[in-house]
Amino acid sequence: MTETTEDKKRQGDAQQEWETLVATLRRYDDAYYGKDAPLVSDEEYDAQRLRLEQLEASNPTLRKKGKSKGGEAIGFVEPVRGFTKRPHHHPMLSLENAFSADDMRAFMARLRRYLQLTDDMPLVMHCEPKLDGLSLNLHYQDGVLQWAATRGNGEVGEDVTDNVRHVQGIVSTIPMKGDSVIEVRGEVYMNHKDFVALNRLCEQKGDTPFANARNAAAGSLRQLDASITSERSLSFMAYGCVGYPMPTQSACLGLLRDWGFPTDHLARQCESWDDIATSYEALLEERETLGWDIDGVVYKVDHADYQRRLGVVGRAPRWAVAWKFPAQSGRTRIEGISIQVGRHGTLTPVAELEPVRISGVLVKRATLHNANEIKRLDLCIGDDVIVQRAGDVIPQVIRKAKDGRGRQTFSFPTACPVCGSEVVRHDGEVAYYCTGGLSCDAQRMAWMKHIVSREAFDITGLGEQHIKTLMAEHIVHMPVDLFTLDAHRARLQALEGWGQRSVDNLLHAIAKSKDVSLPRFIYALGIPQIGRVTAELLAKHYKNAPHWVRSMEQAQDTSHESWHDVCAIDGVGESMARSIVDFVRTYGAMIEQLRHVLRIKDYEIKGADMSLPLYGKRVVLTGALQGMTREEAKYRVQEMGGIVASSVSHATDYVVMGENAGSKAKKAHALGIKILREQEWMQLLKGHIVGTGARDTELHETADGLAKGQGTLPL
Repeated sequence: MTETTEDKKRQGDAQQEWETLVATLRRYDDAYYGKDAPLVSDEEYDAQRLRLEQLEASNPTLRKKGKSKGGEAIGFVEPVRGFTKRPHHHPMLSLENAFSADDMRAFMARLRRYLQLTDDMPLVMHCEPKLDGLSLNLHYQDGVLQWAATRGNGEVGEDVTDNVRHVQGIVSTIPMKGDSVIEVRGEVYMNHKDFVALNRLCEQKGDTPFANARNAAAGSLRQLDASITSERSLSFMAYGCVGYPMPTQSACLGLLRDWGFPTDHLARQCESWDDIATSYEALLEERETLGWDIDGVVYKVDHADYQRRLGVVGRAPRWAVAWKFPAQSGRTRIEGISIQVGRHGTLTPVAELEPVRISGVLVKRATLHNANEIKRLDLCIGDDVIVQRAGDVIPQVIRKAKDGRGRQTFSFPTACPVCGSEVVRHDGEVAYYCTGGLSCDAQRMAWMKHIVSREAFDITGLGEQHIKTLMAEHIVHMPVDLFTLDAHRARLQALEGWGQRSVDNLLHAIAKSKDVSLPRFIYALGIPQIGRVTAELLAKHYKNAPHWVRSMEQAQDTSHESWHDVCAIDGVGESMARSIVDFVRTYGAMIEQLRHVLRIKDYEIKGADMSLPLYGKRVVLTGALQGMTREEAKYRVQEMGGIVASSVSHATDYVVMGENAGSKAKKAHALGIKILREQEWMQLLKGHIVGTGARDTELHETADGLAKGQGTLPL
C-alpha cells in the first residue's frame, strides 16, 4: 500500500466528521445570527468549533481547505430577507478561539514565530472583555452617520440605520472633515436588568421569552418596525474603527472615547504572559458583577504595524484571538447508540443520552465519532458518563463515570441501517462505510441537502422535508432532477401543503440558481475534502468549467502535466488532488448532466484585483528568506493578487529565491522563468518595478502602503 493511499484512507473518517460539523455549525449560525433563536448554547457551539479546529490541526488537507477553521462561512450568514442589504466598506472579520492557557501560549508562540520575535523582544497585547452582543458597523462620511449595518456574511449586512438611532452610545456625528469615510465597529447589547424586564413583559403578553440577553438585543435591533426597537433598552460599546489609521489599538479606543463612543473600561495593555493570564483570571472572576454578558477575553496585538504584517487567514485576523471562558459538564446515562450515514457513506455512532440539563440546555445526544473513540473510552450502552459542552465534540462524552448494570457492548452493523448495503472498513482506517453510494437514500439525501444549501446553489424554499417528499414521490432521484422540477409543476401543486404560490416561488428560486459561479459549482458537487476555500482556488486556477473538467480527466494519468499542475496549487496538494480526480472519474456523467442544465459563469475577474502587481501570476517560494517567514511571504503574494504554487512548471511566472535554494531554482533557470532574489522581492513589496518574466510584458508597480503597514485591519 503506497503512502498516498494510506493518507487518503486516514482522511476518510476525519473528512466525514469535518463535513458534518461544518453543516451543523452553519445551521446553528443561521438560527443564531439569522433568526435570533439559538439551537444550542454558546459553549456547545464553541466546542463544535474547537473540534473542527482540532480535526484541521491533525489533518493537513482539512486545515488547508478550511483556512477559516471549519469553512470560511462559519460565523457568517446572509442578511435576512426584508432588510436592505448594505455592503461594508471593509470586511467585518471573525475571531479564532482559545479555550485554555495552552491554547493561548500556542497563539502567542505563533505570533512571535511569524514576526520573527525572540522571547526577550516586546510584543504588547491589548486585552478587552468579549462582550456577548450583536456586531454592528457604523458608516460615517464627512463626519456624519450615513448608515448602520449588522455583520451579516462579513461582506454585506442588514441595514438597521433607523433602529440604531434609538441605541444608547451611538453618536450621529464625529469631528471629521473632508471627503473621509470611517467605519466604527462595536457590539449592541442589553444589560441584565433590562433583559429581565423585557422577558417579564413578553410573558405578560403571551409571547415567547428570549433565550438570553444577546438574542434579546439582536431581536430588538433587527426589527423591521423601528418603533419596537425604540421601546427596548439597547446599548452600544465600540471596539475599533477603520479608515482612520492609529498606531495602536489602545490609541484607537482613546480616539473613539474622544468622539463620544463608550468603550470598555476594563480594557488594558498586557506586556507579558503574566499580564495575559492575570487579566483573564480577573475578568473571569468579575463577569458575574458586570451587569451584562461577556463570554471570554479578546487579545489583540496592540501595534498596527504588526497587525498589518500578520494579516488575515480566511475571515479571521491572525493578530487577534478570543480566550473563551470554560464550559460546564453534567452526568448522565447512555440509553442507546444509533448510527448516522453521511454524504460519503461514513457511519457515525451517536450516543442517545438520558436527558441532562447543563447550564440551562437540555442535552440528549452526543456524537461518538468512530469505533476507536468508543473503544478508547470503554463505553457500553447503560454506562454512566460525564458530558461536557466544550472540548472534543458537542456535546462531548469526556469519560465514563461508572459501568452500568447489564451494560451492552455496541457493535457496528454489517449492513447499512438505511439501505441494507454491505458495510466495510478499509485496512488502516477507523471509519466504517456504507457501500451503497447514491443508491443509499441517506447518502443521496445528504448530497441533495448539500447541493441546495446556501453556500452551494442556495435554492430558497427547498428544505430537508421538501427534499424527502420529492424523493418519496419519485420526482427527484439524482441531483440534476432538482433543476428540472418545472416539468413537474402539476404534480408539485398536488402535493399536500404545496400550493401554487409556494411552487411558483420554488421554481423561481431554482431558475435563479441555474446561474452559478464556478467556485459555487465546484463546491456544490460535494467533492470529499473540498470546501469553499479550495473551490475558490480551483476556480481561480482553471478559470472555467470546461477547462477544469478536462484537466481533471487528464490528471487521471499521474504522468500527465495536468496531474502535476493541480498538485502544485498551494492549498491543494496530492491528497486533495486525488480526491478531486477520483470524484470526476466516478461522477463524470453527473457533472456533465449538471453542466447541461446550468449556466456556469467563468471565474469572475474583479477590476480592483486586476490592478494588483502580481494579479494572476503563479509564484513559487524556495529557500530561506531572511526578511520574513515563509508564511508571511505566502500571505504577501496572495495580498498582491498572486497564486502561490508549491512546485515549478511551465505555468510558473516567478520564483522567489532565498538562501540555500535547491532544485526549484535550478528548474526555474532551465525553463527561463524569472527568478527574484530576496532583495528584488523586498523591492516589489516596497512598490518598485522589478523586471519582466518569460511571459511578462510588465509588472505593475505596487502601492507604497503595502510595505509601510499603516492602519489597522478591521474586525
